[in-house]
Amino acid sequence: MSASQNSNTDANSQSAEWRQHIRQDVQSMHAYAIQNSSGMVKLDAMENPFGLSPELQTELGQRLGALALNRYPGDRVNVLRQALAQYAQMPEGFDIMLGNGSDELITLVSVACDVPGAKFVAPVPGFVMYAMSAQLQGIEFLGVPLTANFELDEAAMMATIAQHKPAVVYLAYPNNPTGTLWNADVIERIVVAQGQQGGLVVMDEAYQPFANQTYMDRIAKHGHVLLMRTLSKFGLAGVRLGYMVGPKALIAEIDKVRPPYNISVLNCECALFALEHADVFAEQAAQIRQERQMLSQALAALPGVQVFSSQANMLLVRMPDATKCFEGMKTKGILVKNVSKMHTLLHNCLRLTVGTPTENAQMLAALKESL
Repeated sequence: MSASQNSNTDANSQSAEWRQHIRQDVQSMHAYAIQNSSGMVKLDAMENPFGLSPELQTELGQRLGALALNRYPGDRVNVLRQALAQYAQMPEGFDIMLGNGSDELITLVSVACDVPGAKFVAPVPGFVMYAMSAQLQGIEFLGVPLTANFELDEAAMMATIAQHKPAVVYLAYPNNPTGTLWNADVIERIVVAQGQQGGLVVMDEAYQPFANQTYMDRIAKHGHVLLMRTLSKFGLAGVRLGYMVGPKALIAEIDKVRPPYNISVLNCECALFALEHADVFAEQAAQIRQERQMLSQALAALPGVQVFSSQANMLLVRMPDATKCFEGMKTKGILVKNVSKMHTLLHNCLRLTVGTPTENAQMLAALKESL
């Protein structure tokens, strides 16, 4: 046996020793899965399909090349906070904090709110990171099923809040993976009920650029609501920048658990550049909304396909055999998301990201052939 083989044998024999230091619940978990998209038309992750023009690429490249990468991020981050506050029309008396995508902000909420016996609540099916980040922090997560047509079950939400008095209720507005923009009056009653029992609400508006409503114009009425957004759907998924708005005192407490320098100078400058060209991204969002409408109509005309109403840059569709259709589309170079096993309510459902006109035509053709 060679020395390298001996070394591997020794390492493997010690596996049980180091595993005792890894939490059992972590060992039983599955890591967040990212599909291999090499060579595919990528319509699985709700990304903005439009890139920057060559002129804007050149301009951004020059700005990034001039950054002092040898220094920690400085006051430029505060410039970005102010620019985002203005862009989002943040109310007076509120503050804003930044995260390395919304995922980090969700984690920071879990860390800050991890008091003994804390419980988190969210409608399901929903964004998986609400439950995952709670579990990793040792917080009990309670998922309240949506109705069969993916609306909020108001009675069940109210009963869960009254019985469990959760520390945090997450409400995605619109929801992922369904694209649903829930009834505003129902949302408000849930927000009030959660506030009356002393808990927090996190309103997740990741898909706000594609929706016809926002909670930002109502947030000033409440002292217990945090509103979270991301620049990923805005058009900067690769930049990884999220932000959260809330009352100053509340943001100050959450901000205490944020790692120092969590936003790189590259994140920061890219975000500032995008905000300076917000009109370009607004035009892209308008085109995506238009494509969503045309795609929805085309899908609804297909036999055996049910399309659910969406206010995001994705469409949830139910078909006779989602797995067969997913695999068929994949062999034709079209990558979408098979969510049929995420929750019983999503039986035989695929989630389709709205792409460019060309990508959408390719997706439709592949879907028709794969039905």
